[in-house]
Amino acid sequence: MSARSWREVLRSGAARLRAAGLGDEAQGDARRLLEAAGGLAPSALMARLSEAADGASSARFEAMIARRAAREPLSHITGSAGFWTLDLIVTPDVLTPRPDTETVVEAALAAAPDRDAPLEILDIATGSGAIALALLSELPNARAAATDLSAPALAVARGNAAANGLADRIRFIETNWADGVAGPFDIIVSNPPYIASAVIGALEPEVRDHEPRLALDGGPDGLAPYPHLFAEARRLLKPGGTGVFEIGYDQGEAVLALARAAGARRAGLRQDLAGRDRAAVFSFV
Repeated sequence: MSARSWREVLRSGAARLRAAGLGDEAQGDARRLLEAAGGLAPSALMARLSEAADGASSARFEAMIARRAAREPLSHITGSAGFWTLDLIVTPDVLTPRPDTETVVEAALAAAPDRDAPLEILDIATGSGAIALALLSELPNARAAATDLSAPALAVARGNAAANGLADRIRFIETNWADGVAGPFDIIVSNPPYIASAVIGALEPEVRDHEPRLALDGGPDGLAPYPHLFAEARRLLKPGGTGVFEIGYDQGEAVLALARAAGARRAGLRQDLAGRDRAAVFSFV
């Protein structure tokens, strides 16, 4: 029996993922997994689709497809995910960076009209380091501090800083929120847990079963972190500084009310690419 071509292997894997309920994601995920299994760049895979796939790569691919069909996140299987212009290490200790979170990066950059300025950035509950590292990649003279309560998450973030050549401009602090952190900062960002506790059980298996609950659970109404975060931002922001916090799509008005209750003089919302409220942008002076 002749070996199957890369195209046939890809087609078979995508069919298994569709049967597992992945729908529109099946083809793209199967292709990413085949690239990873074969150690191939996207262009190389396209050029070789009609060639026979080697047995070792096919076996690795089948094992990866089985994991994805069981609804393990793609990023956990490949070990990485793209965010902004960066390629980030991802493990079960951190949230997989999502395109929605790029809204926070966009809003923070909009608050920095001089991108060559020596800005000081604080990323609270940094996880993989995605937001802080994306900002440093765009702000060449900025420096950042990034906090997280999880030591394993900080280890991932440190690895991402090193892999993207940014380790010399960021320091990592193991603490709850911003406890013990001294400012001031020009920009404070955060993607806190904002999913209501009772909702977590109804999330997609990739999130519910594989991502750290510490990074998901925002308490009974999903808003539990925000009063403390706004208080810390008021303490740590420079006069004229800007804070940007990610929010759930239906939390905009509630989070703005919390910002104003904390003393914010300017508070507004920024939408993601789908037109949903995704970030609260605020300042105190």
